[in-house]
Amino acid sequence: MTLVVLFGSFLALLLIGVPIAFTLGLSSLATVLYMGLPPMVVIQRMAAGMNGFALMAIPFFIYAGELMLHGGIADRLVRLANHAVGRVRGGLGIVNVLSSMLFGGISGSAVADASALGSTLIPMMRKKGYDADYAVNVTVTSATIGLTIPPSHNMIIYSIAAGGTVSVASLFLAGFIPGILTGLCLMAAAYSVAVKRGYPRERFPGWGALARAFFESVPGLLTAIIIVGGVLSGIFTATESAAIAVIYAILVTVIFYRSLSLAAFLTATRNAVRTTAIVLLVIGAAAAFGWLLAINQVPARLFHLLQAVSDNKYVLLLLINVILLFLGTFMDMAPLIMITTPIFLPIVTKLGMDPVQFGIVLMINLGIGLVTPPVGSVLFVGCAVAKIRIEDTIKSIWPFYLALLAAVLLVTYVPAISMTLPGLFR
Repeated sequence: MTLVVLFGSFLALLLIGVPIAFTLGLSSLATVLYMGLPPMVVIQRMAAGMNGFALMAIPFFIYAGELMLHGGIADRLVRLANHAVGRVRGGLGIVNVLSSMLFGGISGSAVADASALGSTLIPMMRKKGYDADYAVNVTVTSATIGLTIPPSHNMIIYSIAAGGTVSVASLFLAGFIPGILTGLCLMAAAYSVAVKRGYPRERFPGWGALARAFFESVPGLLTAIIIVGGVLSGIFTATESAAIAVIYAILVTVIFYRSLSLAAFLTATRNAVRTTAIVLLVIGAAAAFGWLLAINQVPARLFHLLQAVSDNKYVLLLLINVILLFLGTFMDMAPLIMITTPIFLPIVTKLGMDPVQFGIVLMINLGIGLVTPPVGSVLFVGCAVAKIRIEDTIKSIWPFYLALLAAVLLVTYVPAISMTLPGLFR
């Protein structure tokens, strides 16, 4: 009956449109009261969930991403990608994906990627004769690549949800190849749709222009190298690397590029504060909710339930993927990481999957949820930029969904894709 109260109140609040942080907190409070525990338990669990030292990295990474977003780095990366691959048939679609791979390694945020690159590339693609639905579909699905290519603050949330037992450095390393793989799958989808619709090629500007675009982009591209390299070498921790990323972002955008105005700086600061407050409140509420799941033995019960369906490892991993994909369609990423990690991590480790590999599977899975209604926050951003209805994009987005599904299945069933790089540094 306790679980009925927990999940029943959660679903009821979710269905009437209560924000997810309050939904998690109020359903936890209702369950604690039903169990006869003092309400203060919820507050204590929320405070404990937000009190980890590693969480300090999240506001810094968010701030660095906002500074890069408003500091003109996205425009330079788009120019580099366009000069490099724009001459292919439907090249702007591939440019869009490549730009997301480059910018995702800087911002680590799918929403920032979709808003920054979308505001540049979607109007450009429409001007060149591309359909609005294609431009949005490429933009929003490729924006999810930034969740796997480091640095990603969602990986830090996963490490915390796993009880600090999963190395952030290993997660950063593990995300490189799956991120590139996801990008290649989306490029294939973008190219096939572009050929079918007869989209144009871009003119190659020459090797000199390509070289200039590359050198202009180097300071921005160095962000990810400095962060990941510093963590792997032991020069600084993930939290310290996030603070260094902010300092470096200010130096690049203010001194080198001279593109960050005072108004843009204030906007970036305000957005970072607001996003950090939302994320941390969600993490705290999800920690209380997750504690109730743990004391009611939900992971063990779910494992026995899955075993009753099948005892085949590959079937069980497929079922877990399906559950994660379903949950991602109506809940945002941060709370799902906090809730599902304590449930599924013990199950997948019993099935022989490394926690680092599961973290990458989780990132790609929940990233698909960000571009799937009814929540689909990244999809909403892309549609708002293009001024197009969500219904118009969903009709033609399936090739890109198939590309993302292919990537998540490959990462699930081929451990070497995510585990080769971490294995080299162990």
